[in-house]
Amino acid sequence: MIDLHFWPTPNGHKVSIFLEEAGLDYRFFPVNIGKGEQFRPEFLKIAPNNRMPAILDHAPADGGEPISVFESGAILVYLAEKTGKFLSADLRLRMKTLEWLFWQMGGLGPMAGQNHHFSQYAPEKIPYAIDRYVKETNRLYGVLDRQLANNEWVAGAYSIADMASYPWVVSHDKQSQKLEDFPHVKRWFDAMRARPAVIAAYAKGEPMRESANMTEEDKKVLFGQTATNLPRG
Repeated sequence: MIDLHFWPTPNGHKVSIFLEEAGLDYRFFPVNIGKGEQFRPEFLKIAPNNRMPAILDHAPADGGEPISVFESGAILVYLAEKTGKFLSADLRLRMKTLEWLFWQMGGLGPMAGQNHHFSQYAPEKIPYAIDRYVKETNRLYGVLDRQLANNEWVAGAYSIADMASYPWVVSHDKQSQKLEDFPHVKRWFDAMRARPAVIAAYAKGEPMRESANMTEEDKKVLFGQTATNLPRG
């Protein structure tokens, strides 16, 4: 059994997609990030960066004590290695998959996230910041489109690279991106959206999404974090 500490965000859905694809037994532990639940001491024991998702695997491959993993990319690699799925043992294909996983972790996710923040959540609309991140998101969509022009999936075979990238493209409208401008991304996006595991992952997160609409107070909690938010000792 795997405990998934989760909220219905792109990073959260990366992991729920994998768990559905692999058919692993798991259970949700909601972490309402707008209410500050990511600062609970019990959560920080497994996610010291006070960010979800995080997992606790009660049946690790070595047969020992439960293992906790935080950071969505690390979780995907851990689960892929645990199950032997969606990360090839072939050296070249494995490295290609990891390249594109890290591309998402270091590029698409952070840049689209800043795009969301300045265009959707910032109390002051700063034209330079909005333009900066909309353009960078657009550049990254172009990178992905070129990769998918010659590959059915992001790294060739369906993998954790697809699971990592898809949730960040779901909100393309809010990112001021038109999928029609990126035909290969659109073809891939439609294929991902139709996968039964993706449908199931999003459906299971939907009840939480109903309470995910943030108030202004929630935004202060989520976007005003400093080291002082963390418990001492």
